[in-house]
Amino acid sequence: MAGALSTVIIASVLLLMSQSTLADSPHDQIIERRPTQEQRESQKNDAAFKEPTSFPANIRIVRDVPYGSDRQQRFDVYGPMEAKEAPIIFMVHGGAWFLGDKAGGAVVKNKVAYWAPRGFIFISTNYRLLPKIGPIEQAKDVARALAAAQDKAASWGGDRTRFILMGHSAGAHLVALLATAPLISSGIISTPWLGAISLDCPALDVVKIMEAKHARFYDRAFGRDPEYWRSASPFHTVASAGRPILVVCTTRRDGSCSQANRFVVKASSLGMRASVLEQNLSHRNVNLLLGKEQRYTEAVEAFIASLADAVAKWK
Repeated sequence: MAGALSTVIIASVLLLMSQSTLADSPHDQIIERRPTQEQRESQKNDAAFKEPTSFPANIRIVRDVPYGSDRQQRFDVYGPMEAKEAPIIFMVHGGAWFLGDKAGGAVVKNKVAYWAPRGFIFISTNYRLLPKIGPIEQAKDVARALAAAQDKAASWGGDRTRFILMGHSAGAHLVALLATAPLISSGIISTPWLGAISLDCPALDVVKIMEAKHARFYDRAFGRDPEYWRSASPFHTVASAGRPILVVCTTRRDGSCSQANRFVVKASSLGMRASVLEQNLSHRNVNLLLGKEQRYTEAVEAFIASLADAVAKWK
């Protein structure tokens, strides 16, 4: 019974994510909606998310920096050997809140290859997963990782005041939650980040999702308590102006861009600088092709450069 339930959950996850290195095609779009048995089986453990990855020369890599006692409370650092007061992109992987890994090729490869030679440090973090802890506590883990990275930034040639948050899928939800619910990171983070980038978040409005027909993995993440739904829903937690946020959505997934636009309208009405970037890419390629697809990457880079003169100079 447990194995059957796991298979159903994995199939649902594939509707939203995959870390494959294949480019988009009509066949890819069909596979995302109707995963094969082979694909379901291939996602049954975290090893499926770890892909062999090579990086540009002169990139320093520091792996498994701890920010807590749990083995999942670790992050990796990628950056130029000679970095000095460099801006830092802080990446949070996806995986429906219960899968995924900081070292996944789609998470780091193209982003490091693009931004590290431009003088950026790139940090990719893990966090404790379901069923160990739920999304709100996961967001606190991300805050703890960010605080630890800020404290150590100077040792890698980075500047603790020049962090940009980025997350994909469930990681995008955690980043958006930190950006809209300051109480989550209260007492954890002392230095604010410059801005945040949400890469196709599947749960900007958790309440709306849970009140409608939805994939089963949402039940595993958010349970049955409507109060918890509201507390974990960026659309509901945004209540005042915060740091700028760019919300990337895919026109290929039903509800992705309508949800993103609703969120941005509300955030903007509260004084937050928020914008939507719509992309004709699959959910996985919103993540995978950032750093590789030129127009998409340049649009994200323009947002990063707009955050502060201190970042713009590295463009």
